[in-house]
Amino acid sequence: MQVWYVAYGSNMHAARLGWYIGGGCPPGGMRTYPGCRDRRPPSRSVPVSLPGGVYFAGESGAWTGGMAFYDPHLPGEAAARAYLVTLEQFTDIAAQEMYRPAGETDDLTRTTGAAIEAAIANGRAMLGPGRYETLVCPGSHSGVPMLTFTAPEGASGVRCRPPAPTYLGMIARGLRESHGWPAERIAGYLAVRPGVADAWPPDAVAALVTEALAEP
Repeated sequence: MQVWYVAYGSNMHAARLGWYIGGGCPPGGMRTYPGCRDRRPPSRSVPVSLPGGVYFAGESGAWTGGMAFYDPHLPGEAAARAYLVTLEQFTDIAAQEMYRPAGETDDLTRTTGAAIEAAIANGRAMLGPGRYETLVCPGSHSGVPMLTFTAPEGASGVRCRPPAPTYLGMIARGLRESHGWPAERIAGYLAVRPGVADAWPPDAVAALVTEALAEP
């Protein structure tokens, strides 16, 4: 079975997602990933927009600073990128985001599989109370279900926190790769996200985006 893994944060940048699939530690990162059992790259990717928005909160173990989360109740639309992967790959990507042992236990595979089925049927399912342990199915694309994961609470229920510059730069590159937006639109989109808006002046976001897009 195949599903669309919908990324709305740094995994919109294909090279960043590659570390979750192939394993290893990305340059500048603080975390080494075991990778997926199936290390083939996604067969396709498409730009998508989700109802709601993205906010930043918590503390990233890989980059420091706030992490991106999806809140379907925020106004507007969240820019995202959908990757066509196998159900096993999605399970392993999700496990790594949840700091669980990807593919190592049959119990975890069964539990995650049951949660995925529930999310597809009901739109939402919880694997636990932690970050990225809430599965969301925002619909389907070309007849294939779309799946992503987020925190159990929305932006209004947490203390938002600014992301690290490296992390925000990866999201900027992912927006360029997937949606083809110019730097001005990317900066405008990111500057108003909860967690960024109160900590990063718009001109600072614009400068970071310009620098990030100039990197090879």
